Amino acid sequence: MQSFLFASRALLVAMLIPAGLSAQTVAKKIADPNQGIAVSVTSEMTGAGVVSSGEVLPPIPPVTGNRSKPVASWGKPLPYPILIADRRNNRLIEIAPNKKVIWEFASPSLKMYRGNEDVNFSMDGKQLAVSEEDNFDVHIVDFEAKQITWTYGTPDNRGKGANLLNYPDDAHLLADGQFLTADIRNCRVLIIDPKTNQITTQWGTPGKCTHKPPSELAHPNGATPMENGDILLTEIKDSQLTRITREGRVVWSMKVPAVHYPSDAFPTVDGKQVIVADFWKPGKVVIVDPQTKKVTWEYFFKDGEQMLDHSSIARELPDTGDILIVDDLHDRVIVVDRKTKQIIWQYGQVGKKGYTAGLLNYPDGVDIDVFRDWRAIK
Repeated sequence: MQSFLFASRALLVAMLIPAGLSAQTVAKKIADPNQGIAVSVTSEMTGAGVVSSGEVLPPIPPVTGNRSKPVASWGKPLPYPILIADRRNNRLIEIAPNKKVIWEFASPSLKMYRGNEDVNFSMDGKQLAVSEEDNFDVHIVDFEAKQITWTYGTPDNRGKGANLLNYPDDAHLLADGQFLTADIRNCRVLIIDPKTNQITTQWGTPGKCTHKPPSELAHPNGATPMENGDILLTEIKDSQLTRITREGRVVWSMKVPAVHYPSDAFPTVDGKQVIVADFWKPGKVVIVDPQTKKVTWEYFFKDGEQMLDHSSIARELPDTGDILIVDDLHDRVIVVDRKTKQIIWQYGQVGKKGYTAGLLNYPDGVDIDVFRDWRAIK
């Protein structure tokens, strides 16, 4: 969701010319997106580097729940621990409702893992799907082993050919084990088979960035699986939201009202409505009814402590029905009471970036750990 800088063409050519190869040939290769285009790495992209909270972590409980039958709830204000993609700390971190750090995965190498911006549990809760926009790759992480087990995309290289992506946003492991991601600047959504590294489904066409699903998509930045296997697509341009079947049939499509920059739509817990964050300042969260195409709930403040600054994800919490929001540029994740619209839980501090307990640095993604019972944590 952020801009990045490219090294100058002349400098890249000078750096990459091997003996006996002309500058013209190298320049042609660099300009070919099927071969990959090298990008420069800025200090913003590397963020805080390799960091850890330093907290002593408890043993990982076994998986005893799933999304249909979650483990026992902690109740209000936060019913389950949450897993956060702490983007500029280059780590994943799980926080219990009592705000204890209970699990953490720090970058094993900034070259191949940095800027994790979306994270979601697999259906069985044992793996994590991770996307990294400005590292141009996606990963699968084993939750218990804390190891990267699969990668697609070439770090520091953008493109549209084999093993190349261009600003991949969103990451989900589907029920059949395949990997779903939205490849924003290639204007496509991909389903990739990790066993073969082959793209098995592509919606959208690189270079054709208009809203004509499934053949063309206008900068998709969200692709979220629904319980029945359908997928919600969020397109930045013109704030479009589409529900599509796995076979590519459009169930419905609509423009999200009163939203500048829709980000990573999710179905509500009952599956009947859709919750969308507005990646804007001041930010907003809306719940829309696809049947009426109207907003049924809204969280929006123009200023003050409750104002959002580029909120990237909002989700309805199981059990309580309250709203979990990632408030990216305020460096916090919050829970908003559905009825009163007051902030009732917060992790991170506005205006204070950090990586020790209680602090975040540009959180950008979140999932809910309904799989493990962490309630013994004090």
